[in-house]
Amino acid sequence: MALSLPLGGRRATAAALTAVLLVPLAACSGGDDGDATAADTKLTVLAAASLTDVFKTAGAAYEKAHPGTRLTFSFAGSQELVAQVSQGSPADVLVTADTKSMDKVRADTGTPVVIATNRLVIATGEGNPHQVDDLKDLGDAKLKVVLAAPEVPAGKYSEQILAKQGIQVKPVSQEPNVRAVLSKVELGEADAGLVYRTDAASAADKVDAVEIPDAQNAVAQYPAATLKDSENAEDAEAFVAWLASADGQRILRDAGFQKP
Repeated sequence: MALSLPLGGRRATAAALTAVLLVPLAACSGGDDGDATAADTKLTVLAAASLTDVFKTAGAAYEKAHPGTRLTFSFAGSQELVAQVSQGSPADVLVTADTKSMDKVRADTGTPVVIATNRLVIATGEGNPHQVDDLKDLGDAKLKVVLAAPEVPAGKYSEQILAKQGIQVKPVSQEPNVRAVLSKVELGEADAGLVYRTDAASAADKVDAVEIPDAQNAVAQYPAATLKDSENAEDAEAFVAWLASADGQRILRDAGFQKP
């Protein structure tokens, strides 16, 4: 015989499932559950995978400065975030790793503000065992190279800079986001991969980063915008403004992101 959960049980189950899908910040109250439940504004931020580490730091700082606000982040490739917005997933702020992705949901957002820029590097195993010195080395058929998929901003940037140098690369895999590329190199499943400078820095104890000259590189821009369907429009606007403020910019710079 089928069991019917009481209303409270169904709500609790739904809440538990939602918690699994999102990445909540630890409460900035020092572990006091009473303070944690006192927050009266909860913002959901959809953010590019390359922002994972810095946004956790930025979110904690923002919550400390705005004790009435709690932030929950959902990190993924920008193309996945755009699909979520297009499908009506409830959220308050969107931050992508390129302006083209943001443009695809222009009707659903407020005016975007570029909060940071980034550049690509070649990530290799620790100690650079295959002696990868520059982009042309990625064309070596003996080298196992992994790239982000073409629909991912990091993948688009990678294709752009390789094509500009006339370098043909046959990747062993194309990943759904730039963090997956980094993971392949970290685990030794790939000899090299193109990732953002900040990604390589986040795993400096596991990978080496080979710099790409600016003349051969691409500049990744990170626009942030509020979502028009947000139920917390003013608070969402305040968070986007904070990311562009001196406090937000300081955290982004400390993590290796460059000025807009």
